Amino acid sequence: LEGAIFVTVNDSDKPTVTPIARRFHEMGFKLIATEGTARYLQKRGIACQRVNKVWEGRPNAVDLIISGTVQLLINTPLGKYSQRDDYELRRAALMHRVPYTTTMSAAAAACDAVIALRSSRGDVMSLQEWYARRLASTERVA
Repeated sequence: LEGAIFVTVNDSDKPTVTPIARRFHEMGFKLIATEGTARYLQKRGIACQRVNKVWEGRPNAVDLIISGTVQLLINTPLGKYSQRDDYELRRAALMHRVPYTTTMSAAAAACDAVIALRSSRGDVMSLQEWYARRLASTERVA
């Protein structure tokens, strides 16, 4: 639960991705973004490294996925240039088993999941055990 997160979102998602990116950054993740997203985040005080889009040449985001640099992708494509990039990113992520989100709600859920995993002991239990513990804890409060 550490490493780098690649972020490239369309303009309408930039305000929504900002708090998500900030939370990942505060947890110690390195942020890597395409030019427009990087500029947007940097103007809001969030450090990130710029990387080329696939069509802009190498090194690019796909190279970072293949090299194992990136542990999560946040991508909301829009437009004709992003279609090729989106295909290449999805393909590389799938081939290299890197989680990939295409909506802001999924990106927020991924961030929440990392926070939860980092804050819990990670005990494995059945649903019945989980409900029993939850019931017991609510009975103590009441």
